[in-house]
Amino acid sequence: MDNRFTGKVAVVTGAGSGFGKAIAERFGNEGASVVLADIDETSGQTVTRAMQKAGVEVLFVATDVSQTDQVKHLIDATVERFGGLDILINNAGFSHRSMLMWELPEEDFDRVFAVNTRGVFLGCKYAIPKMAERGGGVIINTASIGASCPRPGVTAYNATKGAVVTLTRGLAVEAARFKIRVNAVNPVASETGFMKGALGVERLSEQARAGLIAGIPLRRLSEPADVAASVTFLASEDAAFLTGVCLDVDGGRSIS
Repeated sequence: MDNRFTGKVAVVTGAGSGFGKAIAERFGNEGASVVLADIDETSGQTVTRAMQKAGVEVLFVATDVSQTDQVKHLIDATVERFGGLDILINNAGFSHRSMLMWELPEEDFDRVFAVNTRGVFLGCKYAIPKMAERGGGVIINTASIGASCPRPGVTAYNATKGAVVTLTRGLAVEAARFKIRVNAVNPVASETGFMKGALGVERLSEQARAGLIAGIPLRRLSEPADVAASVTFLASEDAAFLTGVCLDVDGGRSIS
C-alpha cells in the first residue's frame, strides 16, 4: 500500500476488534500514526502490540466513549503524544440483544444511545477544536444501513444510527468553515463479535447467515476490510470534496 496518510494522526474508537481493528490497521499500513481506543483494554493492547511490531507509531488509550472525561482524555493524550489530530473515526458501537422494542429493558435502551450516539457527539465535541487549531481535519462516523433500512428486533439500535446519520450531515455544514469534513459509512451486517452479540450466539447458524445474505444482492456479508477501505477513502485526499456523505457499504441491500 502507498503512504497517503504519512504525517497524519488518526484516532479510531472501538479499535480492539471488528471494523475498528481493520480500520486502525489500514491507517497504520498507509503511514498514519494511530491512536487506538477501546473499552476492552485486553483486546486494545493486543492490537496495539501487533501494530507496533509492524512498525506503526501507535498509542492505546482505554476509553468508554459514553463518558465525557474519558473521551476528553483520549483527545488530550493524542495531542500530547503526537502534537495534533487530523482524523477521527467514531467507530465504537454497542447493540442490545435482538428483541421486540417494547420488551427492551430501559437500561439497554439508554446504553445503546449512550455509546452509539452520545459517543459520536463527545468525540466530535473534543476533537473539532483540536482539528480547527491544526487547520482542518476529517471525521468519519460508523453508522449502519439499518439507519435507512432497519431490520426488526434491533429498532433502538437502528434509531441510534439514524441519529448518527443526521448528526453527520448537520455537522458537515457546521464544521466546513474550519476545513473539517464529516462523513459516515453505513455497513450492512458482518460476522463480527458485534453482530454475534446482538443475536446472542457465538457463531451464526447457516440459517441465520443465509437469511442475512438473502437480502444482499452481492450475496455476502460485509467484511471489516470492506469498511476499512471505505473509511480510508473518505479520509483521503481523493475524497477532498466530499462532506456530509453517508456511504452505504452494503452490497446493494439498500436498493434491493
